[in-house]
Amino acid sequence: MALGTLLRKPPLPPGSCRAFWGWLNAVFNKVDHERIRAVGPDRAASEWLLRCGALVRYQGSPKWQQDYNGLPTGPLGKYKIEAINATDSCIMYRGFDYLDGLEHVTDIKLEKCMYIQDECLQRLSETSNLQKSLQQLKIISCGNVTDKGIIALHKLTNLEYLYLSDLPGIREKEVTFRVLQQALPKLELELDLE
Repeated sequence: MALGTLLRKPPLPPGSCRAFWGWLNAVFNKVDHERIRAVGPDRAASEWLLRCGALVRYQGSPKWQQDYNGLPTGPLGKYKIEAINATDSCIMYRGFDYLDGLEHVTDIKLEKCMYIQDECLQRLSETSNLQKSLQQLKIISCGNVTDKGIIALHKLTNLEYLYLSDLPGIREKEVTFRVLQQALPKLELELDLE
């Protein structure tokens, strides 16, 4: 037998790399309730979001925080998350418990988030602090979002602006948006859908 044949690695089973990344992303999204108690909800959520590839912006700061190792330090509760940009991140339903203690989030952008699905939007809209604080939400190119997820947003009673783009799972546009507009009459709805 030739040396090259002996040294050649067997091919990986189909989908094994994808399964590994899915597992790793699930690990990144695991909620650590002890950590939330130890460092506060905003710091713990910042760690989760940055670990998953998202960005956060704190109250009073124009700068987006993207470096996990550069997270600001200071007294417990000093830095409050005001905005979340989850573009190309791996956030998923499993980690949404981190959002529960956030009281100052006014703006969330979910773009190209492969794990965002209807249950995530339902969970987002059931988070009491976000029902009070969230004013702007953008959902773009999240292929697992359907009409059901968009309708679930009706519980975000202070939502002023909703931008929806490239969401192929939305099939009943007119009905979905009519239901949403009836529930949230002050909502400015901007659509860029086929």
